[in-house]
Amino acid sequence: MTDLSPAQAYLPRHLRGSLEVALGDTPVVALLGPRQCGKSTLCRQCEPERHYVNLDDKDYLDLARTDPQGFVDNLPERVAIDEVQRAPELALAIKRSVDANRRPGRFLLTGSANLLQLPRLADSLAGRMECLSLHPLTVSEIRSSPGRFLEAFLAGNLVPDIPPSGAPRPSELPALIVAGGYPESIQRDPVRADRWRRNYVQSIVDRDIRDIAEVKDASDLTRLLAFLESRTAQLLNHSALSQALGHSRATIDRYLILLERLFLLRRLPAWHNNRSKRLVKAPKLHFVDSGLAATLGELDADQWNEERPRFGHLLESFVLQQLIAMADWMPRPPRFFHYRDRDNVEVDIVIESHRKIWGVEIKAAASVNRDDAKGLLKLAELAGDRFQSGIVFHGGQATFFLNEEARILAVPISKLWEL
Repeated sequence: MTDLSPAQAYLPRHLRGSLEVALGDTPVVALLGPRQCGKSTLCRQCEPERHYVNLDDKDYLDLARTDPQGFVDNLPERVAIDEVQRAPELALAIKRSVDANRRPGRFLLTGSANLLQLPRLADSLAGRMECLSLHPLTVSEIRSSPGRFLEAFLAGNLVPDIPPSGAPRPSELPALIVAGGYPESIQRDPVRADRWRRNYVQSIVDRDIRDIAEVKDASDLTRLLAFLESRTAQLLNHSALSQALGHSRATIDRYLILLERLFLLRRLPAWHNNRSKRLVKAPKLHFVDSGLAATLGELDADQWNEERPRFGHLLESFVLQQLIAMADWMPRPPRFFHYRDRDNVEVDIVIESHRKIWGVEIKAAASVNRDDAKGLLKLAELAGDRFQSGIVFHGGQATFFLNEEARILAVPISKLWEL
């Protein structure tokens, strides 16, 4: 259990500033993210006086689907519509309303499915809507720290820091990985949190999938998620998935797209110095929330030592999620990739912004050495002048150079929320 009490369950979110800016100059703002990650709470924190309509309410949903224009015409001037993906029929009605009155901030939509991947909504509101991503809580949000690690890293502001000698602190990483970031789960004890996450996955598969696609047997998606837990942070292998689950590649890919749209999984594309070659490289598959993956894999924090390889993969997904959330708080978010060559030299995370390149390696061990920077040095060679710096995250306490000439630092994972 994390150090979050029920009274603190809905902490201020670092995305709030970006949401307020968007509402100040854009007629339709969509706040997208997994169900139960805090979207409605953030909207109410930002504008408590705004009128709210929740399409999980059957009466509202039926009206929105059967008479979308009448539904929109009778809404107040500034309205929030929760779970808008449940009624894609509203898109054209919102478009007509906005074209008649383009005052900023009129419609605040929330969606537990990625509207940008739902053509009826995305195409109708193109040029009228800004989408923002809200993620499960990061550790920096849970602990009310500024969450500026990524900005400091990209700006070149990380410096060596050797703490005073003393007894090493016990690692808090296992508990943080297993807890994940859903507000409803992190305030519970580990057993109750695990039960909540199991029910959460089942409710998503049983209900939300039907809002965005037709699936004959939802249990196939549950089986796929359970199978993928052991493959988080690994290359996506369609053939292996098809063989294991007894479905065609086309069916597997369709299921993966659905799970991505519902913010349960993400594909991390491959980086290559030649942009045209990125498209033929296999992506890595990551769970968005490490707590969900741990629950599906029946992993507890006290298994950290005996299940270290599995925790190593979960740790990679955990760190990636922290960084991507931080990126979405920035005015111009960078893009994220991974790198692997034919000799299996790899870099867990490649960050690109304005043609500049940074690299991130992630190690669960409390100590690292120069050999752990091998992949980053290869990336630096390929990127040339575009390479800015690299870090090797580790479970220890000291920040120090592994290769000063290449600007590669060893950095404690805890700096993600302590810096």
